[in-house]
Amino acid sequence: MWRELTSEFPEVELQEPADPRDLALIEERLGQPLPEPMRELLLETNGIEDSYGTEFVWTAEKILQENESFRTDAQFRELYMPFDALMFFGDSGGGDQFAVVRTPLRDDIFVWDHETDSRTWIAPSLENYLRGALGSDGEDWYR
Repeated sequence: MWRELTSEFPEVELQEPADPRDLALIEERLGQPLPEPMRELLLETNGIEDSYGTEFVWTAEKILQENESFRTDAQFRELYMPFDALMFFGDSGGGDQFAVVRTPLRDDIFVWDHETDSRTWIAPSLENYLRGALGSDGEDWYR
């Protein structure tokens, strides 16, 4: 399904499928399940980026690395509200990050604004997020 959806956007670059062990590691280390649509996407392509290098969906390795960093960085704890309820999975290329809500378990997609620490709802699902992101004409399409 995900490769078919992204084939509508010729500037998108897909990766080889993620290793299921990497997905299990994300869930184990973050203590949260991946949303089923995200799991399915990563098992088809380990990340989605455009020809400019914007990573709309990170690789499984980067999802784990970035989320652990957000949750353990001492400076982040002083500057921002906690990130534990979110699972970040991509970025805008300009500093803002995209996340799915994990506490409570929801498939809604939010954007975290790195300048204001705001968390704003932008899509009801991963599919809607990708259609909006990949079909946009540029940075900050979600505003």
